[in-house]
Amino acid sequence: MHPQSSKPILVYDNDCDFCRYWIAQWQHVTGDRIDYAPFQEVAAEFPEIPQVAFESSVQLILENGTVLSGAEAVFRALNSDFPLWCYYRLPGFASVSEGIYRFIAQHRPFFSTLTRWLWGTHTQKTTFCFSRWLFLRGLGCIYLIAFLSLWVQIHGLVGSNGILPADQYFAAVRQQIGTESYYLLPTLFWLNPSDACLHFLCAGGVVLSLALIAGFFPPFILAGLWGLYLSLVTVGQVFLSFQWDVLLLEIGFLAIFFAPLQIRDALRRASPPSRAFLWLLWWLLFRFMFASGFVKLASDEVWRNLTALSFHYETQPLPTWFGWYAHQLPEGFHKISVIGMLAVELVVPFFIFAPRRLRSVGCIGLIGLQVVILLTGNYCFFNLLTIVLCLLLIDDVTWKGLLPKRFMPNFQSVEGVPHRYRRFGIAVVAVLLFLLSGIRFGGQLFRNAPLPDIAWVRPFRSVNTYGLFADMTISRPEIIVEGSNDRITWETYRFRWKPGDLKAAPKWVAPHQPRLDWQMWFAALRGNYRNTPWFSHFIVALLQGKPEVLKLLAENPFPEASPRYVRAVLYDYQFTDIATKRSEGTWWFREREGLYCPVVSLQK
Repeated sequence: MHPQSSKPILVYDNDCDFCRYWIAQWQHVTGDRIDYAPFQEVAAEFPEIPQVAFESSVQLILENGTVLSGAEAVFRALNSDFPLWCYYRLPGFASVSEGIYRFIAQHRPFFSTLTRWLWGTHTQKTTFCFSRWLFLRGLGCIYLIAFLSLWVQIHGLVGSNGILPADQYFAAVRQQIGTESYYLLPTLFWLNPSDACLHFLCAGGVVLSLALIAGFFPPFILAGLWGLYLSLVTVGQVFLSFQWDVLLLEIGFLAIFFAPLQIRDALRRASPPSRAFLWLLWWLLFRFMFASGFVKLASDEVWRNLTALSFHYETQPLPTWFGWYAHQLPEGFHKISVIGMLAVELVVPFFIFAPRRLRSVGCIGLIGLQVVILLTGNYCFFNLLTIVLCLLLIDDVTWKGLLPKRFMPNFQSVEGVPHRYRRFGIAVVAVLLFLLSGIRFGGQLFRNAPLPDIAWVRPFRSVNTYGLFADMTISRPEIIVEGSNDRITWETYRFRWKPGDLKAAPKWVAPHQPRLDWQMWFAALRGNYRNTPWFSHFIVALLQGKPEVLKLLAENPFPEASPRYVRAVLYDYQFTDIATKRSEGTWWFREREGLYCPVVSLQK
């Protein structure tokens, strides 16, 4: 048809906005492998191709003179292996794809408007270099918060003189199940089961967190952070059994492969992040948010009848004073809020995989929900961690439009081709993680589905299921621990953060997590101490006057010597109303329910 050329040429309609936009995007994909030219300039070189053919579809002219058009030309130009295989081998696929192409071509003004609305008008390549830079610094800050928060309380929780001594626990596990315990309980604590090791794990985490914030050796630092925090979560037993602990581990594990493989993560010349692991991080955010909405509707009638927020603000583990005011709002407002929250958790997550502008809208919605939760409740670093994950939804072009020029650093995205063995390894790991997470997510949504057993991955806590607030508590039982020397006069052990004093305003403590205060909330829900094994150890520690445990409390009413008797009384706590607070100055009202733990003494 025409003289052979050194590379294919894709001819398009330059008068069409829709065509110009997508040709610009395809150029980012094909690079210099294909030449592009408007038919208005080169049609005369190809007289055998009718003018109407140029006007109705793109024409791909191969090196040997073969001409392809429509969907086939697009698939060949983009070198899309799977669509090409379907086009040539799957019956009906070619006719359907060509029909869709013709429909779009015949309605290009509409689809041009839709493209501008969904993707915007710029034609720059979509990159996430600045987003990754922010994400890694934010993740470093979260790790720092997590290690520091745990460091100040770990000896009282699981130290040798703590509530649940880790050395005794690990010795018992090893005695019962032998060498398998090293696999079931993966932790560096095995190397040196001592308080010094706990100190080292926390201190090492702080140092590596600062190194990650500074940007040094990101993949190796992230691997170290993941190993140290996994060690602490394993050692922490019930005190480190929260969803944000395993969420941090899963995000941290994916970040190892997402981070740039370089000595210093700098923006001046940044290589594009792995698309596979960017999508895996999006997939994690989707699973986390969607599952949180799904379990609410699937598990609890209180969520389904839209009354959950009528109780949530006062019954959550550690309320804030802002939550007290939110509780006073009308019932209708609470129901509307439930609808809005479920919409964010069940609908907005699908925006994660949408075009740029919808993805940005989804980011705003997800972050907005986290801000509301942060204001009304103390959920340690969970909200900040979710917000950091949401930052990956914003691409570099969008950041440039959002941030003032003085805050937007100058950087250049440098195309780099990883070594083929590294590419292959990353692909294998990404596919494996996607399959494992898909199995666990599918098992959560379809409980009776015959899915493979992947229990072997659970000890590493890096492929998890999620679902916050699956069962709404509609009352607030609260444990008040008291000590006495004569069983007549009882003095109260005051906790730092959990409700106790009726006139004390609920406090903000996040992003720090007082893990004993949190576990006291769970203990109260179980009715009595027999259903909470660690609680007896806590009572004994108070009777023994262990300083590490007493440091976890706000006040020790027996500074000179430990009391002879300790008991725990169960109360039902409720927020007061505005009139009562104004007249009496109390934030809480309580009624005694009975003893949670009877009088206990170490003396015979």
